[in-house]
Amino acid sequence: MSGSPEPRAVSAAVDGADDPVIEPTLRPRRMAEFIGQPTLKEHLAIVIGAASGRGDVACDHMLFCGPPGLGKTSMAGIVAAELGAGLRVTSGPALERGGDLAAILTNLDPGDILFIDEIHRLNRTVEEVLYPALEDFQIDIVIGKGPSARSIRLDLPPFSLIGATTRAGMVTGPLRDRFGFVARFDYYSAADIETIVARSASILEVEIDSSGAREIAARSRGTPRIANRLLKRVRDFSEVRGAGSITEAIAREGLEVFEVDHLGLDKVDRAILGALVEKFSGGPVGLSTLSVVVGEEPETVEDVYEPYLMQSGFLMRTSRGRVATRLAYEHLGIDAPPQVVALEQSESGAEALFD
Repeated sequence: MSGSPEPRAVSAAVDGADDPVIEPTLRPRRMAEFIGQPTLKEHLAIVIGAASGRGDVACDHMLFCGPPGLGKTSMAGIVAAELGAGLRVTSGPALERGGDLAAILTNLDPGDILFIDEIHRLNRTVEEVLYPALEDFQIDIVIGKGPSARSIRLDLPPFSLIGATTRAGMVTGPLRDRFGFVARFDYYSAADIETIVARSASILEVEIDSSGAREIAARSRGTPRIANRLLKRVRDFSEVRGAGSITEAIAREGLEVFEVDHLGLDKVDRAILGALVEKFSGGPVGLSTLSVVVGEEPETVEDVYEPYLMQSGFLMRTSRGRVATRLAYEHLGIDAPPQVVALEQSESGAEALFD
């Protein structure tokens, strides 16, 4: 697909989006430039290649799921580039009324791709308008009000919808069933993140050695967006307090200044663990209570911070709330109480200990 033309247009109608762009020039624009997610890339190559081989005007609708910062928006742009299609970008919260969606759909060209970020936050009325558009490329519009109101059905050009969500469980069943391809983005390996850091440093014209890239990658939580953000902060540190190039020592010192520890935990992560351990004796504690203590929205704690803390073994969810593990105590330099040690040794886990 490397010979396909570039996307015809990119529209950034992203008011209210929760997935801000860190550095647009760092985004890969072709599948060959996208690092990591090998299984997903293989599947997409098959879907895109088959659609192109058949001469389809539009390919199947796609749903991308996964934590923030793993490349869902970038991949939508890559799919458009590989298909040579136009790309229109919006977000679920930005589409407040059915008319907002209708205005976008009626202005699409044949084969265009509509990307809706945070699609699980679509208004239910807007979602109902979307159903016939996805299935039959038609949309119902109500003209007039009261007894004289009537509905007309307009034909739409064939298009593809790509939806992205950080909370797949909140996508309604009827909407999910209308996607022909559903993919999950996983956290990246340390080696892939190191490659991404090296690529981004080259684009930003930052001199970095392999040990410096490895140090940044180790603290990036398996997330490209975080890796790029840390790289930029270390670049700043190196320019102000170093010689301008990034070595392992400079990377380590810079990240310590910006309060990112050797496991990638930042100030908020440590505040969450500290609240659990010091204020609530390890838990269990409810999400809303925990979020108030650390000064973050519950959705932010649940979507941004908890996944990595759980994956790293610092935190567990039980039916009664969040519980700190022995590793959390060790990371904070506190001796774990006997009940926490018993929790990890129990075959029945947290439910048996706290219920």
